[in-house]
Amino acid sequence: MSTAIEWLNENQQLLIQLGGLSALIFVLSLLALPWLVAKIPEDYFVQKTRQSSLSRKRLSVFWLMTFLIKNLLGIILLGSGFLMLFLPGQGILTMFAGLLMIDYPGKYLLERKIVLHHTILPKLNWLRKKANQPPLKINQR
Repeated sequence: MSTAIEWLNENQQLLIQLGGLSALIFVLSLLALPWLVAKIPEDYFVQKTRQSSLSRKRLSVFWLMTFLIKNLLGIILLGSGFLMLFLPGQGILTMFAGLLMIDYPGKYLLERKIVLHHTILPKLNWLRKKANQPPLKINQR
């Protein structure tokens, strides 16, 4: 226990910087959320499985760079969120944002399951309404 207290005393500046970074990520996530929800196509969750995009089929350089940057950012958010479970910050929210950015098998089904939850969909559609966007269409069958 004394070793942990010594480490905390020696690294106060690091903890202050991590706390500031955590607060910044929190504010940015609050500001970005309405914009991101408004950018979801209204028919995104109609299909039970995700359709491949044309740019992905062609494997363009732009798609590859976007894929790498998005997944790298998702991994950073996932790792940061894990650290925030023990440090100041909103760890679970940051980990969730990281999981939504990373491409992995079953991601679309997880997104769909979350959006279909009776408490989530009305809130997403409320944010979309404030942004003058139509509500999300969902095929629940």
